[in-house]
This record gives sequence, C-alpha cells and structure tokens, in this order.
Amino acid sequence: MTQDGDVGDDGGPAAHRPLVIATWNVNSLRARLPRVEQWLAEHQPDVLCLQETKQPDRTFPSPLFESLGYDTAHHGDGQWNGVAIASRIGLVDVRRGFGSAEDAEGCRLVAATCGAVRVHSVYVPNGRSLDSEHYVAKLAWLARLRRFLDETCDPAGPVAVCGDFNVAPHDRDVWDPAQLEGCTHVSVPERAALEEVEAWGLVDVVRAFHGAEALYSWWDYRGGAFHRGHGMRIDLVLVTRVLAERCVAAWIDREARKGVKPSDHAPVVVEIGEVPPG
Repeated sequence: MTQDGDVGDDGGPAAHRPLVIATWNVNSLRARLPRVEQWLAEHQPDVLCLQETKQPDRTFPSPLFESLGYDTAHHGDGQWNGVAIASRIGLVDVRRGFGSAEDAEGCRLVAATCGAVRVHSVYVPNGRSLDSEHYVAKLAWLARLRRFLDETCDPAGPVAVCGDFNVAPHDRDVWDPAQLEGCTHVSVPERAALEEVEAWGLVDVVRAFHGAEALYSWWDYRGGAFHRGHGMRIDLVLVTRVLAERCVAAWIDREARKGVKPSDHAPVVVEIGEVPPG
C-alpha cells in the first residue's frame, strides 16, 4: 500500500497513486482507538469507514483524527451502534441516517462525498434469530438501504457502500455452512436482500478479486475461532462499476485481528486507480 500523501489540484488523490478505501467494524472505538490510530499511521488509507463506534457524537475523537490528517463525520448516540467516515481527501455533503422511521434501528448509516466518491458507512442490524422481530427489521433495513441509494445516488457515478452487512453473501463466505443452518447471516431472505442492494449497481470487489477463495472478516472471540479459521465474510466494500473497473487490489487485513484486545472484525481494503469525476 502506498505511503504517498500527494493530492491533485482538486483535492482528490493524485493520478499516479491509487485511491485507498477501507472499512472496519472496530467493536468500540473507545476500546480500540490506539489500534485504529496505529493502523491509520501504518496504512494511510484515503478513506476509512468505521462501524460500532459505540459512542455519542459528543465524545467522538475528531481532534485525534485531525492530527492524523483526517476529516471525520460521525453518527452515534450512545453505547451501541455508531458509524463514521474518516477522509484525508475531503469530506462534504454529510448525511446521517435515512431520515425516516427505519432510523429507529439506531445510528447505522452515514454518507459523505470524499474526493469524487460518494461514500457510505453502514452497520446493518444483526437480526438475532430467524423468528425474531429484529430479523424482520434487518430485512426492512436492507430494503430501505436499496431505496436510499435509488433516491440519493446515481449507479453510473463513483459510489462506495462499505461496512458490516451482517450477511455472508455465499456459502463460501462461511467456514462451515452446515454449522449455521437455521441461523441469521446466511438465510435465503437475508442474502436476497443483500443481492437487491447490489443489483442497484454495486460490485463486491473483494470477491471479484479472489474468486472462490475462503476469505473471512469476522471471527467469534469464543472457542479460538480465529486460530481455527472459523470465520465469516460479512464486512464488504461494494462499489459501482466505474470504480470496480479501476480496482487494482482488494484484501482483508487479518493481521489487524491479531494481538492484544483486537476487534472481532478485520479491516477490508480496496485500492482503486484514477477515479473519474462524480
């Protein structure tokens, strides 16, 4: 990953370096802030989407991000949920939430224009169990996300939707599908709802780069799941085709899942070549 911080005349990334977009469910920014600070210093993404910040807007550490060269937008109201975007290529036209009844599910979406790209950081509801009202709300939330994209974005333009979707798109995104039969994250309705979001005009670029390879972004803290390779790929970077066609790399940073007190999720990173104007 490039360490070059050059920008073009319009404030966007210079043509000779890729645009780097990452997403990371940090499972409490307060608990994981030193790790996030270190990761930003080491990898220097242009845009980092965060989920599960678990804090209200008033305590979000904007000054620390500013000291690292990042503007931020945060949407959080307490000890649960919370999403953010940190950008070093500009951050304007911020929108927090859907602005509708679906926001009753908590602070789960923030959008902003970073450089030429409309970026969304999303934290899809977990769903809990297939017979739960929370599962019904999860499906409704994904349907609302699709409508939100219809209302606010153009699939022909540069758009990224990044975050913890709490859905493993295919069986190959789960270490053992049989172990999760009858559970959330892998049910047919959830996958269909995610497919409907992608049908708006989005490409799962990590999967596009890695084919059928077993890749996971989340591992349970219990039972040594990470070391046993028992994970799921539920953190996604979905981009419009104009960006997908310019993608030069995409991966999951498993190293960030190691060490002392890690998040149970790993960052997902994509590099995109020269971005056309929005």
